[in-house]
Amino acid sequence: MFVLITYDVNVETPEGKTRLRKIAKECVNYGQRVQNSVFEVNLDYGKFILLKDRLIRLIDPEKDNLRFYYLGNRWKDKVEQFGIAQKYDSEGFLLF
Repeated sequence: MFVLITYDVNVETPEGKTRLRKIAKECVNYGQRVQNSVFEVNLDYGKFILLKDRLIRLIDPEKDNLRFYYLGNRWKDKVEQFGIAQKYDSEGFLLF
């Protein structure tokens, strides 16, 4: 399943900055950053549920915002991109 993950973390405190780094690190481990707080991930359902649970546990629901946009398996028909972009195969392997 192809999902767009976006987040907005309140970084007015040191704890907020720590949350921001942890959330970004989790997302980098599973997908491709397309903007500062926007990631594309293409995972099977089980792995996605684990990632979603980790991210929900990291945010402060009183101060932060976390969104998941489910584009499904036919995502290539739903995404248009213009301008410069990093090319990667979201259905292939991610190497770190």
